[in-house]
Amino acid sequence: MSLRPPSTSSEFEALHDLAVAVAEEAGALLLAHLHGERTIDSKTSPTDAVTEMDRAAEALIVQRLLAARPDDGLLGEEGASRTGASGVRWVIDPLDGTVNYLYRRAAFGVSVAAELDGRPVAGVVVDPQRGETFHAWRGGGAWLNGMRIRTSDVAALDLALVGTGFDYMAEHRRRQAAMLAEVVHVVRDIRRAGSAALDMCAVACGRLDAYYERGPHWWDAAAGSLIVHEEGGVAEALHPPVLPEGAWAIDTWIAAAPAVADDFRALIVQAAQAAEA
Repeated sequence: MSLRPPSTSSEFEALHDLAVAVAEEAGALLLAHLHGERTIDSKTSPTDAVTEMDRAAEALIVQRLLAARPDDGLLGEEGASRTGASGVRWVIDPLDGTVNYLYRRAAFGVSVAAELDGRPVAGVVVDPQRGETFHAWRGGGAWLNGMRIRTSDVAALDLALVGTGFDYMAEHRRRQAAMLAEVVHVVRDIRRAGSAALDMCAVACGRLDAYYERGPHWWDAAAGSLIVHEEGGVAEALHPPVLPEGAWAIDTWIAAAPAVADDFRALIVQAAQAAEA
């Protein structure tokens, strides 16, 4: 017989609870092997690294999720792909911030989200180095280690601290540098941490006022975007024709505190247009 997809707040919370447990276990695995030897491959370019720990963390997450919910679908950065029968699909980034992890720097994490019809209903981002778990479910608000979080109340771009990131392809980085030049003199300052998921969570809890980046995939953004939305912020992908045509500008994600969101979106669109000119 067919399975009924989750539809209530309590069912979304149950998905959230599973995601928290699984993401925290994967984060502990990453932390335990942080100072071990690395086996490094590359993906889109020689600087776009993937390690055996990316794959090991994804394998652990997939195993735990399917043991608990064998009828669910999967989409993982490191290749997990499965069509499910339950209506739920898990979107997994087992190690967001791989280069930071490779260099044993701060700002890497695990992102796990459950989605229905392409929309996240539960999401978790774990920062194992800081012992922080950001988590949310649809209608349940956003939390950090069991405490409610809030976006900032900044309403002016010149007071906004903004996070960003850069592509691994050199030709894209040149345009991104031009785009950054259009942004940096308008806002308070720029920060570059190296993890899209953690940058979105930083917006959700007021450590950043806004964030933009060309290139995050859905597995980078699914959990973080829900966490931002659950605190009333804006998190969305901008595509042509909002942005100029050109593959480099597709999937430019923004996240922002609500009071500055409209002005920030307009700034990023203007900056992208200027960089493309």
